[in-house]
Amino acid sequence: MTYSPPVNVLLKLGEQHLQQKKWPDYTKIYGFTAEHIPALIQMAIDQELNWAESDSLDVWAPVHAWRTLGQLKAEEAIEPLLSVFHLMEDSNWFMEDMPQVFALIGPASIPKVVDFLANSENAFYCRWTAASILVKVGQTYPAVKAECVAGLEQQLERFAKNSRDLNGVLVSSLMDLEAQESAPLIERAFAAKWVDLSIAGDWIDVQYGLGLLSRAEVYERRRHVDAEQLMTKASKLPAEPAKGFGSKLPKNKKKRTKS
Repeated sequence: MTYSPPVNVLLKLGEQHLQQKKWPDYTKIYGFTAEHIPALIQMAIDQELNWAESDSLDVWAPVHAWRTLGQLKAEEAIEPLLSVFHLMEDSNWFMEDMPQVFALIGPASIPKVVDFLANSENAFYCRWTAASILVKVGQTYPAVKAECVAGLEQQLERFAKNSRDLNGVLVSSLMDLEAQESAPLIERAFAAKWVDLSIAGDWIDVQYGLGLLSRAEVYERRRHVDAEQLMTKASKLPAEPAKGFGSKLPKNKKKRTKS
């Protein structure tokens, strides 16, 4: 597809600006306005560009396009961008940029993102990105934090039907939003042993992360848990071996002989 000015300038930028932590203001530098949104959307989701040769300039154009859409607060881009998540799952740039792009677009993205997160047909890492978007939007706009928390809780309520991995992501996301009010729901998911511990840690870690336990309390609870585990292991040890002639010796053990 061909692109007219000024959108076509993005085809020539390559990696320019992309290594900067702060995104440049595309609207000021290149004069983008609302009238360019349709062409920018098309460029952002153009799969020929997104998967062009890695050493070409073209492959970087969609990155510039979706960042520009964020800066233009282009609500029209919400659904088109979500529609290609499954195609862009292996693109690090796409998945890492989307939370910031949607946060720039604003709270209008929340309902569609919540619906995307709720759709079990969407791939795990795509849903993880959707959860990250809710976190970023909630952090950027405190007034809608409760709405973002509610969207994450809505999915965690289905913890028995979710994968353990997804529950771990949801718990971690609620921790990022400092959602102490979500603790009872999170505890239920942990009690059901249906949360991946490698993502957000265990229930004690989560309570500490939410500010519900002090470091000293964590230490005491860890001691208690460790003691319980030791007792459980001890109870499963075999009874004292039989003594006398014919009793079996453990493997790799030799009889002691008198000198």
